[in-house]
Amino acid sequence: MPTVKDVTFDLLRKLGLTTIVGNPGSTEETFLKNFPDDFRYVLSLQEASVVGIADGLAQGLRKPVIVNVHTGAGLGNAMGCILTAYQNKTPLILTAGQQTRDMLLLEPLLTNINATLLPQPWVKWSYEPARAQDVPAAFMRAYAAAIQQPSGPVFLSLPLDDWDKEMEGPAEVRSVSLRSAADPARIQDFAERINASKTPVLVYGSDIARSEAWDEGIAFAETLSAPVLTAPFAERTPFPESHRLHAGTLPSAIGPICKRLEGHDLVIAVGAPVFRYYPYVAGDYLPAGTKLLQITDDPDMAAKAPVGDSLVSDSRLFLQAILPQLDRREEKPNPYKKDPAPVPDYSALPLTPDAVYSLIREAAPSDFVLVEESPSNVIELERQIPIDKPDTFYTFASGGLGWDMPAAVGLAIAEETSGRNRPVIAVIGDGSFQYSVQSIYTGVQEEAHVVFVAMRNSQYAILKEFAILEETPNVPGLDLPGLDIEALGRGYGAKTAKAKTADEFKAALSGALAYRGTTVIEVEISPKLRSLLG
Repeated sequence: MPTVKDVTFDLLRKLGLTTIVGNPGSTEETFLKNFPDDFRYVLSLQEASVVGIADGLAQGLRKPVIVNVHTGAGLGNAMGCILTAYQNKTPLILTAGQQTRDMLLLEPLLTNINATLLPQPWVKWSYEPARAQDVPAAFMRAYAAAIQQPSGPVFLSLPLDDWDKEMEGPAEVRSVSLRSAADPARIQDFAERINASKTPVLVYGSDIARSEAWDEGIAFAETLSAPVLTAPFAERTPFPESHRLHAGTLPSAIGPICKRLEGHDLVIAVGAPVFRYYPYVAGDYLPAGTKLLQITDDPDMAAKAPVGDSLVSDSRLFLQAILPQLDRREEKPNPYKKDPAPVPDYSALPLTPDAVYSLIREAAPSDFVLVEESPSNVIELERQIPIDKPDTFYTFASGGLGWDMPAAVGLAIAEETSGRNRPVIAVIGDGSFQYSVQSIYTGVQEEAHVVFVAMRNSQYAILKEFAILEETPNVPGLDLPGLDIEALGRGYGAKTAKAKTADEFKAALSGALAYRGTTVIEVEISPKLRSLLG
């Protein structure tokens, strides 16, 4: 008789889920024993990194990844990155071992008490099988739930004594739809309202990137000759940033957003929430007389939008359906003027963020993947490295630090697995660097081609900028003296360098891009702060 484990692993093979990212514990060893040769196990040293690596890998491969963490304690370690994966809409199948069923009533050491509640609300579905024989079918349901829009992580709690139980027959393999299509009547209504508008503006969000609607997004903008603003805190780039219609990034606070949208009678938000607001700056949601249409694949985002009329649909299917119904407009100049990126002074020390990003742009190949977790330097990044290709920029949707370093490793593994073999450059603040530093080890062991550029200004600069905005002086813990980032990288086995000048940084980056492995470059940058309101 086949065992629960036999049937489960056969199901995972049929679904193409043969990579498991994890950090094993005693309650997971029965799942992992006699690990099959045709499966790949990617080890990380801490569960936040486990989830971040799996998230980057899943996004890079556009398929779910199995995540294995250690009972309740490991799941607790992972929660920050699980929250981010949920907001990233990344399909992950999270698994955690559970204590032996014979002892569960006693709640022995390492029991995951109320196991299905712990990861909520940051998973789409959470379940512990009532019988051992339900484990394979639970994996099938978890897969179906994870990949349907809005895609996202799901969770299974798996008692450690289930795997050797006997069961009859293979698991049932099913397929489900990956995209949700819009109501045709609602499409027609939206098309009529768009055609009737005089001065529309588009706000594009990351669903466009996830649904592979880059070309359709361009065609939509060009048909309307309407400017395109990137939604606040977009974790994926939805539109080429050097396109004549690109108008920059929408600010993230209520009052400034309203001001930015003045002069438009219709806002069309495609693939984005309305909106990711933070910090709080009071004002109207929209200018007087301005209407808003939202297209999202997430009914929850449609329900909680404070203004506008919503349509639930995959971004690509929406754009394909509505384009034939739109009147093509004469080409008009973009009403938003984007200032050219300043030319940095490379002789000024410490280097400015503009200088570092400019040097990255010069040294990087034409095809590379950029990951960012340096919140105080986002404006400089956007103006120095415009993203002009799909699937080349990734960051975190949640605002929770510690995702981008492991995600960069996962993206680099995806590049090797897919055969694209683009290098991954991850720009990380010196504070952010400390959250998931263990991911360097996985990058080294997996020979992932990832370059961590750690920008050291010896402070939580973004928090100091918030302190200025919020008028909260003398907040403790915002300075970070004494960090040796190069030594941390070296301790995990990475190739490392420390740079102060432009020439030192260029040489280190060129060497890292030529080296087919993991590199950490520590570069000192100016501690100068800027206003969060621009």
